[in-house]
Amino acid sequence: MKKALFICLLAVSGLALAGAQKEEALSTSVQSAMARSVGDGIQPRLVFDSKAEGDAWLNEMSARLVKKVPDEFMRRKLLTAVQYEATRAGLDPQMVLGLINVESGFNRYALSSVGARGLMQVMPFWVRQIGSADQNLFDMNTNLRYGCTILRYYLDVENGDLFRALGRYNGSLGRPEYPNMVYGSWKNLFAWKDIGGNIASK
Repeated sequence: MKKALFICLLAVSGLALAGAQKEEALSTSVQSAMARSVGDGIQPRLVFDSKAEGDAWLNEMSARLVKKVPDEFMRRKLLTAVQYEATRAGLDPQMVLGLINVESGFNRYALSSVGARGLMQVMPFWVRQIGSADQNLFDMNTNLRYGCTILRYYLDVENGDLFRALGRYNGSLGRPEYPNMVYGSWKNLFAWKDIGGNIASK
């Protein structure tokens, strides 16, 4: 019943809550660290303890995303990038999948009414603050790199409080609607047990 209600709410809301991160002054050290993060040209790859575990995760998540991303090559490329960027930023990949589902429905060209762009609905001012003009937020890898870097920053600001960090990411700090939607998408649609039967969480 709760799962059905969550899915209905997600369908009704669409992109109404799409990311509207608020521009704020960054310290020189934070700005430099974030700029180094988004400027790193390393190509995404799966990061697991074993190839078997990585294959199991990729196959399972790929099956769950067939309706959202029908092309198998693009689906696996997307999942590989999500898993790499989330792990690199110290985030749970399944949580990031849940966030993407809420933010853009896995539409890499999504554009919100406030100008947020791409899979993780990144606001363009971030390119000016920590990036370079040649970086395109509609590019899948670039968007995921920015989104995970930004969420990691907000998580650090909030001393590890993911609920509040998600509120900052969405520009709705202190309100429960958006964090609850991300948690619901994460737990109801992307929860995963590793090959040992343990519920996976980074």
